Amino acid sequence: MSRNVIKTDNAPKPTSPYSQGHRAGDLIYTAGQVGIDPETGNLSDNFSDQLHQTLTNIKGILNVEEATMNDVIKTTVILSDVKFFSELNEIYKTYFKEPYPARTTIGASLPGKVMVEIEAVAYKPKE
Repeated sequence: MSRNVIKTDNAPKPTSPYSQGHRAGDLIYTAGQVGIDPETGNLSDNFSDQLHQTLTNIKGILNVEEATMNDVIKTTVILSDVKFFSELNEIYKTYFKEPYPARTTIGASLPGKVMVEIEAVAYKPKE
């Protein structure tokens, strides 16, 4: 099975020792993404804005391998506060269609002003 590192300007550049993503055979793994705008380096103080940017960053990584959000089979979501759970669900379902990816949602401390982090696994057979 081949393995390729994914690099793109459409997601924030790693600030520590990790890759934005990897393709291993037919699977694509993204690193946990947060709501940093890759063009400006800014992070909004608003949960909704952070979540939209986080999901846009994931799209940017998947796009390198010609995958879409429809190819995502699993996500792990980390919320800085579980009070965001309902808002997460409302926004999340605008990015994914049924059948929705399997998902784990965790409440945990995140660095700085980060309110949400999401990692994704997508299945996209090589053509």
